[in-house]
Amino acid sequence: GVLVMNTPTGNSLSAAELTCGMILCLARQIPQAAASMKEGKWDRKKYMGMELNGKTLAVLGLGRIGREVATRMQAFGMKTIGYDPIIAPEVSAAFGVEQLPLEQIWPRCDFITVHTPLLPSLRALQSGQCGGAALDVFTQEPPKDRDLVNHPNVICCPHLGASTREAQSRCGKEIAMQIVDMATGKGLAGQVNGQALSKAFAPQTKPWIVLARALGTVLRMVGKQVQGSVQVCTLGSPLQEAGSYLTPAVAAGMLTGGTQKEVTLVNAQLLAQEAGLKVTTTHGDMAPEPDSSAGLLQVALQGTSHRATGTVQGSTPVLREINGATFKQPAPLTGPVLIYRAKASEPNTLPVLAGMLGKVGVQLQSYHSSSTVAGEQWRVVGLSSPLSDLSELKSRVTEAFQLNL
Repeated sequence: GVLVMNTPTGNSLSAAELTCGMILCLARQIPQAAASMKEGKWDRKKYMGMELNGKTLAVLGLGRIGREVATRMQAFGMKTIGYDPIIAPEVSAAFGVEQLPLEQIWPRCDFITVHTPLLPSLRALQSGQCGGAALDVFTQEPPKDRDLVNHPNVICCPHLGASTREAQSRCGKEIAMQIVDMATGKGLAGQVNGQALSKAFAPQTKPWIVLARALGTVLRMVGKQVQGSVQVCTLGSPLQEAGSYLTPAVAAGMLTGGTQKEVTLVNAQLLAQEAGLKVTTTHGDMAPEPDSSAGLLQVALQGTSHRATGTVQGSTPVLREINGATFKQPAPLTGPVLIYRAKASEPNTLPVLAGMLGKVGVQLQSYHSSSTVAGEQWRVVGLSSPLSDLSELKSRVTEAFQLNL
C-alpha cells in the first residue's frame, strides 16, 4: 500500500557526464595508467590510446541520459548513431543521432554506450572482440563475481551515476515538489508502482474512481461475499483507457470494511488476489442513450445475478441499476448513503426511516427508488451523517446496508 516515487530527471546530467568520462577513460586508459603510476611504474608505451575525433559512438537507448551523452560526445568530433525501440527516428535526428537496426550498428561503431535494461553479458571481452568496457551498474551490487571487475580491460565505478552534489540537490527538490503535488491533488509523477494512479489524479477521473469504489462496495454488500470473480466492464469511448485505474478502484471497494486495514489503489489488486478475488476488465461500445457521452461502468459477480451499474453526471457519481432494478433518476453515490430493498407493496418504509433520522438528528438529503423486480424495489437515501443503528429499518425491509462515500 506504499506508493514509491523516483526522480527520473534529477540525475540525468550527472549520469551522462560520468558516461562521457568513462568513454574518455576507455579511449586513453586513464585509470590503468594512474594505477600503474601509483605502483611506481612509467609505462608510456603500454598505454597507447586513441582519439575520439572521427570515431563512431553507438548509443543504445535514446532517453534522457542517452541523448545527453550523444550531444556531448558530438563536441569531441564523434559521429553518433543509435537504437531505441520507442524514440522515433525523426526525434533522434533532431539531436544528431542516426537510428539504425542493431545488426547494422555493430560493424560501424567504435564505442558503444548502453542506457537500457540488462543486455547479455559482455563475453566479447574474453575473446578480444571488445577492446574494453566501462561499467557503473551491476546486476548484483556490490558484485560478488569479481572476474568482470578485475578484467584488465574493464574500468568500473560503484554506481556513481547520480553521485554529484548537483544531482542530489535536484532530486531532493523534485521529490519534494512531487509529494506536494500529490498531497494537493495536482498530479502524480515519477511513480514506480501504482502506475494507474497517474490518471487517478486528473480532475475528470476522480469521480469515476469514487464511483468504481462505491460500485465495488455495493457489489460486496449485495453479493455478501468477497471471493470469486468480478467482471468490470467499461462502456463508451470516454472510458476506453479507464480500466487501468477503475479496476483497482473496484477491487478496493470490494475489500473495504474487511480484514484488510488499509486498501489503496496501489495494493488493491494484490490484496484482492490474496483474498481469493479475481477482478478482470473488458471494454465495449454502447448505444446512444442518456449518459452515453459520459460512459457507463458495470461490475458483476460472475456466476450470480448480482451486478451494479453507474455513471458520472457532471462531477457526481451516480447509481443507475442494481441486479436488474433501474433508477429512472440515477441516485447520487456521495457522502453517507443508505441502500435498502423492500417490497413494492410496502410504501411506508420512508416514514419509518424519517422517524429514525429525526431521533438522531440526521437529515435526509435525497431519496431515489428503483423499478420493481420480483415485487421488490431498491431505495437509495442520501444522509447528512451516518446512522449508528439500522435495526428498526432492517425489521421492515429485506436487506439494508450503509456506505460512507
